[in-house]
Amino acid sequence: MRDNGTHVFTKADTSIIGIIESSIKKGWDKVAYSDYGTDIEYTYADVARKIAALHSLFNDLGLKPGDKIALCDKNSSNWAISYIAILTYGTVVVPILSDFSVEQIQNIYEHSDSKLMIGRADLPMKSLLDVANWTMVNGKQSIENYDFSGLKKSDVKYFNENPEDVALISYTSGSTGHSKGVMLPYRSLWSNIIFADERLGLTPEVDTISLLPMAHMYGMAFEFLYEFCIRCHVYFLTKTPSPAVILKAFSDVKPKLVIAVPLIIEKIVQSKVFPVLRTKKIRLLMKLPFMKGVIYSRIKEQLTKAFGGEFYEVIVGGAAFNKDVENLLAAIKFPYVVGYGMTECGPIICYEDWHLFVKNSCGKPAPRMEVKIDSADPEKVPGEIITRGANVMLGYYKNEEETREAIDEDGWLHTGDLGTMDNEGNVFIRGRKKTMLLGANGQNVYPEEIEDIILTQSYFDECVVVQRGEKLAALVYVSDENMQSRGMTREGVRADMNRYRGHLNKMLPKFANLSALELQDEPFEKTPKRSIRRYLYK
Repeated sequence: MRDNGTHVFTKADTSIIGIIESSIKKGWDKVAYSDYGTDIEYTYADVARKIAALHSLFNDLGLKPGDKIALCDKNSSNWAISYIAILTYGTVVVPILSDFSVEQIQNIYEHSDSKLMIGRADLPMKSLLDVANWTMVNGKQSIENYDFSGLKKSDVKYFNENPEDVALISYTSGSTGHSKGVMLPYRSLWSNIIFADERLGLTPEVDTISLLPMAHMYGMAFEFLYEFCIRCHVYFLTKTPSPAVILKAFSDVKPKLVIAVPLIIEKIVQSKVFPVLRTKKIRLLMKLPFMKGVIYSRIKEQLTKAFGGEFYEVIVGGAAFNKDVENLLAAIKFPYVVGYGMTECGPIICYEDWHLFVKNSCGKPAPRMEVKIDSADPEKVPGEIITRGANVMLGYYKNEEETREAIDEDGWLHTGDLGTMDNEGNVFIRGRKKTMLLGANGQNVYPEEIEDIILTQSYFDECVVVQRGEKLAALVYVSDENMQSRGMTREGVRADMNRYRGHLNKMLPKFANLSALELQDEPFEKTPKRSIRRYLYK
């Protein structure tokens, strides 16, 4: 556990709304938000004045505490200000991922019973564009007839929330099925923010980057809300986070904490590190014991520099991590951890400081959370991961049946993930309960484990294992860049499938042997957190 004596919150900080109010007052003249690469910048005082204007607008529109307000736009300072304004008015935030289709956005807007939409101007439903004196162009918002330029610190006073009331309805974008509205209470937001202060140890006024989708709980909690609550300066990456854009932003901002999904780390390692390690010269040098350490030290130095060089650790979460990449990070002693969470817990379930982190695990249960493996032998036999505690949702909006299936009578949330737990409490994820396959001999087959072996033992970029009758097939994708770097063509790769299937089957247990290996022409469709939408593939 990291404990550098920099905890911002005290035992008296039991209210997320109170924490937000205090942060605004204490940070008043400091910069809160910037849109990276632009001149858009807001101090905490600026944020307070925009919040006051929005609150006046909400009041004039007849909105009351408990009403729902949808928020749908790309990452930006204005998104963050709108979120804080909705939350501190007592209305319920309904964040919607901006890259959802118009039809998906419309369905969520209607299902959530939202009375207002803040965001994309191309949406057909009732939005703030219908309101007089409100203009919104390309995500830039202005409130023409609400002037709070004279607002003072002493004027900032928000309501006292009930910890069990709904603060936010987050619609999942899961890889195995339809979207559900997760009702998160104020206590879940509070507990996640307190966890971050307890374990991540940022100090006020440092610089951080927000690059994950803000409508997804992982990015929302740990790249935006936590930082605002402890008075950091958040740079919002408003462009598509390609490796080149991300690396430049890291170099410019030098964030003190790096939050990432596996795909970001994997792309950087696979494009910058693995090609060097595969050269004949480096492979020969790696066989020399004294040179291996030198090479690993150099790789660690370059990777650390790539992420800005001033971070404490890189926290990876949101999807499965490629074993080859993780093994390299562990070998070079790179300060990384893999956490575990889900929207239904707002999001954190497990975490461990990188000094104590066990490779291939996802850490130990987070503070105020219990975790159990539903198995007769949790250390050896995978079972469903179940959890309960302060972070857990109230249920699914307007869906009592699925709520009862997810949360049992004793308050345990059934995650749908399969895992084991060692005697020290480290949790190891084996796969999704919904994706587990039953082999012809009755053997449980975890497609994620097969996919990991396939990706480790091949040059494929992406893979999905599917079941067809009693047989298994692997659908694979190779990027154009990957093929070009290897001097291959798509036709050549396709012609090589049978030979490669034989090679892979030697690496796989008999019950997991592949009857087919099929090359896909396009990348697999993914959720915003970059998990493959598995249910689309058969």
